[in-house]
Amino acid sequence: MKNRYPFPDLNTLPQDIRQRIAEVQEKTGFIPNVFLAFARRPAEWRAFFAYHDALMLKEEGSLSKGEREMIVTATSAANQCLFCVVAHGAILRIHEKKPLIADQIAVNYRKADISPRERAMLDFAMKVCLHSQDIDDADHEALYPHGFDDEDIWDIAAITAFFGLSNRMASFAGMQPNPEFYLMGRVPREKKA
Repeated sequence: MKNRYPFPDLNTLPQDIRQRIAEVQEKTGFIPNVFLAFARRPAEWRAFFAYHDALMLKEEGSLSKGEREMIVTATSAANQCLFCVVAHGAILRIHEKKPLIADQIAVNYRKADISPRERAMLDFAMKVCLHSQDIDDADHEALYPHGFDDEDIWDIAAITAFFGLSNRMASFAGMQPNPEFYLMGRVPREKKA
């Protein structure tokens, strides 16, 4: 499947978007397709990445970067989003320094090599993903013994919901994962000279 919407020419994009894309390219060595796909609509690009950053880069709360990526990988798999499973699975492998973790979580997180805390977190995230209308006090209560507070629970739900939007946008648009994502965190990264 190909991307249904052509990527815009980088030179035609607003300066703030070009700058952010250049920063990501410098850090990763490539431009993740999501940055180009959303850039066709600059106002939506800015809103999308502002909320993404607020959820995924925040310093507050007890969720680690790896745990945030576990939520994205597990729920994106439930939503059958190839782009997000592959891209965020790569980031998960890097944060956790475990080359097998993303595949385990994407296929069946209940059998993955994760902690009871992480399993409880993913149980809640999957319920938000698939049956949010059924969330009740018992679901919150199940997370407290694992060290999550109400703000952490909000983060789990917000990450799940935000990536539900992202999954649907990527899937309908035919957004494909960059080939680079498939090997990230599986093989050692080449050192720059």
